[in-house]
Amino acid sequence: MFRASLASSSRLMARSATQLPRLVNPRIIRFQSTQTPPPASSQGSGEKPDQRSQHHYQNLYEVDWSGKVIPYEELKPKTESPSPDAFLIDVREPDEVIQGMIPSAVNLPLSILPESLQLTPEAFEAKHGFPKPRYNQEVTFYCRSGKRSSTASDLAFRQGYTNILNYKGSWLEWVEKEGKK
Repeated sequence: MFRASLASSSRLMARSATQLPRLVNPRIIRFQSTQTPPPASSQGSGEKPDQRSQHHYQNLYEVDWSGKVIPYEELKPKTESPSPDAFLIDVREPDEVIQGMIPSAVNLPLSILPESLQLTPEAFEAKHGFPKPRYNQEVTFYCRSGKRSSTASDLAFRQGYTNILNYKGSWLEWVEKEGKK
């Protein structure tokens, strides 16, 4: 009887020993896949130039960008004699625009701004009734209090616009300074 149990247990151990590598291998592979890379050489960061530029642009897009802030004193003359090379865009919703707009401004609500900036110039003009701003053209955003205009500036920057201004005082400051209600 002892001999039978010894033979049985040795077969069990032999079977377990052959199955052991199959159980251990996935763990070994798993541990090897999470090893940290070797330290970079002493010459620079070890990244290729295009990798560095990708990281630069990735970091650039991870922060909010609000553009150059334009004060009331600089915006007022632009509204009195508007230039065809500059846009003043009100990003409030149409129900807010009923209260009034800054002279020479056009309405392009923030809720549709990202999709609108991706349209072709022809489709943009057909949808909104005014030409699409060019990427290097001066574009000034304003809203009610300055928060949405900052978001609009950031969205335009991410779409490739380079000459962006943000009137942070927005409609509330304009009404206060103009004496309107």
